[in-house]
Amino acid sequence: MKRDFIDLWNLDPDEAWYLVKRTKEIKEKRNSLKGLLNNKTVALLFTKPSTRTRVSFEVAVYELGGNSIFLMENHLQLIRGEDVKDTARALSRYVDCVVIRTHSHSWLEEFARWATVPVINGLTEKSHPCQILSDVFTLYERFKDNIKNIKIAYVGDGNNICNTWIVAAGLFGLNLFVGTPEELAPDSFYLQAGLDLCNFTGGNIYLTVNPLEAVKDADVIYTDVWFSMGENRKEEKLAILKDFQVNTRLLSKAKNEAVVMHCLPAKKGEEITEDIFEKFADFIFLQAENRLHTQKALLEFLFIQQ
Repeated sequence: MKRDFIDLWNLDPDEAWYLVKRTKEIKEKRNSLKGLLNNKTVALLFTKPSTRTRVSFEVAVYELGGNSIFLMENHLQLIRGEDVKDTARALSRYVDCVVIRTHSHSWLEEFARWATVPVINGLTEKSHPCQILSDVFTLYERFKDNIKNIKIAYVGDGNNICNTWIVAAGLFGLNLFVGTPEELAPDSFYLQAGLDLCNFTGGNIYLTVNPLEAVKDADVIYTDVWFSMGENRKEEKLAILKDFQVNTRLLSKAKNEAVVMHCLPAKKGEEITEDIFEKFADFIFLQAENRLHTQKALLEFLFIQQ
């Protein structure tokens, strides 16, 4: 039976922790899985531009011995109105897995319903599970088993990254403080999913409209762009978010040894100042690197499950 990775809750807590720890093994022995995807082809079906998602998946598939095909949606018959289910059924006859990066989460879910091969969410407007799975691994590398005791603060727009961090807190049993303006709160469905998971894992999720409260004594501060791809820039939103910028003042409320994370690309001067970004650049680009290793573990997991 095929396994999809559409949202983090497609994993149970044991599977999620297995992937984090398996990523550590794979990273330490980068060529240990060479040949895993021999004679396998992974399609990357993207609507949105991409740097890290595209390159990390293409390199991962190559280093696992497989072949990748990059497909822009506007180059396919989808642009002429072909049904999603027809594209899914056709591609399933050609390839062994599809990674999708698109605007619509419901479109991705429809594709996955009709595909007969594993489907991976490479980003939608609701969720970015590959990014946050990798980010949890990055924190596990740094904090090891103490990761469940640290305070993680997300500040900014209640977007797809925020939604997925909420689910991650529940899935992994982490302590997450979310600071967003009331008007830009995270999705209630993802919030409820995260809270439900906390009942099983002991995680904690706190929401506040005060960014200083969110980052007080934090070990980790995480932020993301205030305007997602395709979203119109509005002065009103900038005004609402101005106090949520990760800057020297905000960082001063966190622990002295706190680290800053950003999933990239960054709009320096908006959600984060350039000086803070550069201060933590090594850690931020470690996040980016770890996408490669985590996605290898994910591909191994999904293919073994078939």
